[in-house]
Amino acid sequence: MLLRRYEDETVRRVAAGAIANLAMNEANQELIMVHGGIGLLSMIAANAEDPQTLRMVAGAIANLCGNDKLQVKLRLEGGIRALLGTVRCGHPDVLSQVARGIANFAKCESRLASQGIRNGRSLLIEDGALPWIVHNANDEAAPIRRHIELALCHLAQHEVNAKDMVSGGALWELVRISRDCTREDIRNLARKTLSSSPTFRAELRRLRVEY
Repeated sequence: MLLRRYEDETVRRVAAGAIANLAMNEANQELIMVHGGIGLLSMIAANAEDPQTLRMVAGAIANLCGNDKLQVKLRLEGGIRALLGTVRCGHPDVLSQVARGIANFAKCESRLASQGIRNGRSLLIEDGALPWIVHNANDEAAPIRRHIELALCHLAQHEVNAKDMVSGGALWELVRISRDCTREDIRNLARKTLSSSPTFRAELRRLRVEY
């Protein structure tokens, strides 16, 4: 209600922060969705200019991205696009929250696909997140880079995403991650993913790239 009634940026920031804090508790997340929380956050994301307000919005959506049950509804109500929309300010704190949200979403999506609950291309890819993911996969800021590297590995685990990832330049980032990532678990995950995908293997053979 606060977000609907007031135009003041400070009020919006506080309200978005309150939603972000509530969204840290899984028990509150479905209530936030039921009561139109994504629509309200999307409205702020479209109109706000203050980096702190956008950080609160991105943080709230990032928390919701970690709930398996909300994936489809979150996407249908514009949550992914709203999250991506906050990157326009370029503030590192905002970008870190966006990267966290993408990693949360990709992890949940991968888990659902592995369980046979979800089929088809990643909703992140369908909503146009891949170019941003690839562009920021080697970001200088370690928190952003780690989130994005993990998201790429989760996306790459499912063959249905492979062609989009090859055409979008993500394959080269996976190769880099498999060689250079300082976290051994992510490095090993990237190697495993590259070796298990027929599409990736064929493309790397075509280009005569060792991995």
